Amino acid sequence: MAGCMTITLPEFKSKLFARDRMKVVDVREISEYREGHVEGSVLIPLGELPHRLHEISPHEEVILVCRSGNRSSQACDILRQRGYTNVRSLTGGLSAWGA
Repeated sequence: MAGCMTITLPEFKSKLFARDRMKVVDVREISEYREGHVEGSVLIPLGELPHRLHEISPHEEVILVCRSGNRSSQACDILRQRGYTNVRSLTGGLSAWGA
């Protein structure tokens, strides 16, 4: 299986600005999410993801975000192994947003 597809920060911001239909899933821990998150994103911590797949349709575009891109890449692999095809991980994570 090929590696996880990614989306760059400029692409992601453009999609947010255009209000493209996509589900943004934040895979950080709740304490990190409370410090700041993408408006409209859904919190599903990485450790809970396998048990909460019912919250993500395999037919929708999914953008996974975390702090640096590591957890979102792992989450992407989990989803792809379960048949999700339209899934991407934010390159550099949300830390790139503030850079």
